[in-house]
Amino acid sequence: MEKIIVKATNIKKSYRMSKNNIVKALRGVDIEIKEGDFSAIIGPSGCGKSTLMHILGLLDKPDEGKLEIDGEDFSQLKENKAYKVRAHKIGFIFQGFNLVPTLTALENVMLAAKYGGMKARDRKKVAFKMLELVGLKDRVNHKPDELSGGQQQRVSIARALINNPRIILADEPTGELDTKTSLEVMNILKSFNKEKRQTFLIVTHNLNVAKTCKKIIKLKDGKNDN
Repeated sequence: MEKIIVKATNIKKSYRMSKNNIVKALRGVDIEIKEGDFSAIIGPSGCGKSTLMHILGLLDKPDEGKLEIDGEDFSQLKENKAYKVRAHKIGFIFQGFNLVPTLTALENVMLAAKYGGMKARDRKKVAFKMLELVGLKDRVNHKPDELSGGQQQRVSIARALINNPRIILADEPTGELDTKTSLEVMNILKSFNKEKRQTFLIVTHNLNVAKTCKKIIKLKDGKNDN
C-alpha cells in the first residue's frame, strides 16, 4: 500500500488587502498525495493554486484546516522547524527561476547544499553531478544571464534536488518557457520521479503540462473542483 506523504484537510486561507477588503484565497481545500506521485494542480488564475503551494511548502500557514507531511501535523508549524523541514524534506522549483545573479550555476546549486547542511567538502562534487544529470555539464561556470531560460530552469531543478528531498513543489515550472523546452523540463522531472521515487506536485495553468502528470487536482474559486 502506497504511503500518503502529503494530506491537507479543509485548508482555508484569507488575506486582508485593506480594511474592508478580505480575499478568501482558499475556502476548504482537501488534497491527498501519495509517495511517488507525479501530480498537477490546475485551475484558472486566482483560484488559489499558488497560495496552496505556499502552504504545502511551509512558506505560509493556513487559517484553518490540517496539514500533514509524512504523517506529522504541520498546521501551525513554528518557523525554526519549518526551515529545517524545507531544507531537508522539500524542494522548490519556481517559475522565475530565483537564481542568485552574481553566482555561477555551480555556485547556485552549492548554496542550496549549504543550506541543506551538506558538508563543505562534498558540495562541489554533488552540485556538479546534479548539473550533469540535468544536461548542464558544460555550463557549470556560467552565470544566469549567460544562460537561456531553459538552462536557468535546469539549474533551479538541480538546486531543488541536490539535498535529495522527498517532496518537490514546482510552481509554474514551464511558465516562461517555449513548448519544446517545457517538454524537456517535464521529462527531466519525470525521470527523477521514476528513478528516485521522489514525489512531485506541479502547479500549472497549462493543460498540456498537466496531462503529462499521473494525477490532476482541479481548483476553482479556492475550492476543489470535482
